[in-house]
Amino acid sequence: MENRIVVGGALIHQGRVLAARRSAPAEVAGRWEFPGGKAEPGETQQQALERELFEELGVRARALNRLPGEWPIRAGLVLRIWAAELLEGEPQPLEDHSELRWLGPDELSAVDWLEHDREVLPEVARLLTAAC
Repeated sequence: MENRIVVGGALIHQGRVLAARRSAPAEVAGRWEFPGGKAEPGETQQQALERELFEELGVRARALNRLPGEWPIRAGLVLRIWAAELLEGEPQPLEDHSELRWLGPDELSAVDWLEHDREVLPEVARLLTAAC
């Protein structure tokens, strides 16, 4: 059976990236992640990320490029994290999140990231530094 892809978005705007604090499920509540969700059948990863960011945060974004690495979440699910740029809207924690925070390159360690999201922080820091 082929793994289903979960896309996470390192949403970048004005030299900062958006971190989202999980509200559920209980085992990850209170930890921080790059928002996103599962790709639906027939969707590209880019389409899935853009749809998920709209559903979860109420914003229009454009997927830019996939960051290195992929992480098994549980049987049959693999996470891939993409850089994305904010096109329109102010992110709101509409579902799955209790708080949002914009972080600059020197603030990335200020929140308690989920392990797989933490692994891409050096790449995210490089993107943020390049954006400045």
